[in-house]
Amino acid sequence: MEPLQLQADVLIVGSGAAGMMAARAAADEGARVLLIDKSLIGRGGATILAQMTVAVALGEADDDNTEIHFEDTMKGSRGLADPAIVRAIVERGPEVILEAETYGVNWARTAEGKRSQAFAPGHSKSRCVYVDILNTGGATAAGLKKAIWKEEKIRRYKNVMVTNIVVDEQGRAVGAVGFDIEQYRPVSVEASSVILATGGLTEVYERNSASANMTGDGYMLAAEAGAELRDMEMVQFFPIAHLFPPLVGIDPIMWDPFRYKLGGRLLNGNGEEFMDRYNGEVSGQYTATRDQTTLAIFREVEEGRGTQHGGAYLDFRMVPEQKLKEAFGPVIDILRSQNVDLTQDMVEVAPMAHFMLGGVRVDEQMRTRVPGLLAAGELIYGMHGANRLSGNAITEALVTGRIAGETAAREAAAHSGEPSKRAVIDEALAKEMNRLEQFWHPQPAGRDQSSLQAFKRKFQHVMWKGAGPLRTEAGLLQALDEVRALGEELEQIALARQSTYVLPLVEKVEAARMLQTGEAIILGALERKESRGAHVRLDYEETNEQPVSYTFRWNDRRQWEIQPNVLQGTNP
Repeated sequence: MEPLQLQADVLIVGSGAAGMMAARAAADEGARVLLIDKSLIGRGGATILAQMTVAVALGEADDDNTEIHFEDTMKGSRGLADPAIVRAIVERGPEVILEAETYGVNWARTAEGKRSQAFAPGHSKSRCVYVDILNTGGATAAGLKKAIWKEEKIRRYKNVMVTNIVVDEQGRAVGAVGFDIEQYRPVSVEASSVILATGGLTEVYERNSASANMTGDGYMLAAEAGAELRDMEMVQFFPIAHLFPPLVGIDPIMWDPFRYKLGGRLLNGNGEEFMDRYNGEVSGQYTATRDQTTLAIFREVEEGRGTQHGGAYLDFRMVPEQKLKEAFGPVIDILRSQNVDLTQDMVEVAPMAHFMLGGVRVDEQMRTRVPGLLAAGELIYGMHGANRLSGNAITEALVTGRIAGETAAREAAAHSGEPSKRAVIDEALAKEMNRLEQFWHPQPAGRDQSSLQAFKRKFQHVMWKGAGPLRTEAGLLQALDEVRALGEELEQIALARQSTYVLPLVEKVEAARMLQTGEAIILGALERKESRGAHVRLDYEETNEQPVSYTFRWNDRRQWEIQPNVLQGTNP
């Protein structure tokens, strides 16, 4: 088909909270915006799945301010957060949270009319706002969709997969190329500024809380364009994700807010509370951060005190039934319909890959080292270091999205009078479509797209086993060998050629991205010979005194180069 040629001042790839907020912010600055997503606008990514809270120093529950929020976040990062990024986010947090309210995001309020602010582990103040019961992410996504939907400056394209950022001869990002999934039509976009807001990569793991399209695309788009990545080994595992019994209609990570609201107990397979042995947590009080709880559960399992399915018990039986009903609301009926009665039954929980802590290196204006290319949301490095505090994710998405949109619009205006880069982009599109042709392959005997899902599951198992929550050099080296072998296997998987709804091609491109980002995780984990926050090396259990961050670059040989960077100061 004839290519679809598009042009905008600002191109945004990804339409979760960060992408939609970036679109709103760029339009507010007067820019013409193009918002593209390989899924539906506002329906992919992690935001819509988020059920819990948003950390912001409003000071409506406790005497709080942004400096305290900054200090809590830096301390929680285990020495690896970028102070400039953390400060940029927490200082604009109150402003942006109140902005979201104008879009219809109705933060819960107390009887006195103040915004309700809950306590979450790692925060020294009650500062986490939320929407109703388990609806924070959905309400935030709905509000942002409302904010962008009728804005004439914002055009939206769903089901378009961006596969390459176009960089001109001066090294500036000038657009992007890819294809329309429904019609397999080549797509090219000329833009003065490009923002990547594609979310995380936790789909690389066997147990994960991600939507299926969080396959690490943005990390490779940025790296191939020349941007730096940081600390790719740092993946956060959510400690108490649902494990057993099987349940339908609930998010596996829904237990967290109920645990710290009601003081749910964690018990090992022997029925004993154990968190006091790892961080002094008092029964009925939820104070351990996510990295501490994840390690504690796996230690119990490793030492033979796990539950039948390899986790821990979560116990609410000591909580009066009326309190359970008030806290869980309609969820209590969903559980009972599936034969789980929390007044009598415990559930099994275990860690699950949940959030990418490392990512694209940006400055406090969300600019990468590639002129014209910015990044926002979970995709970036800087806010969380080696451990994310509960509630900081949506804050990061909303604030970095707004900053990126503002910066991109201003930079686009500064380059508005320059000659068109259409010839450069058309050349890049032709080259990219030729590259994508290699993903089809002629159909060999016995090989077709039906093997692609099995391939993905095999890869996810390798990552979980070798580069999951507990790591060793032997396990990481074995995983590295297996991932590289899987790369050769992927090249041999042929697809039955299609001209419409080319989902097998999308899945194969995603699989290639997952292999590349998975290799980065493994290589970073091998380099980091210590245990720090979410990164646990069983063969290097101590934390080094001097924090070190690792820079990743994708070279011309299509390989990762890793450089250590000693950070200022010592561990918090």
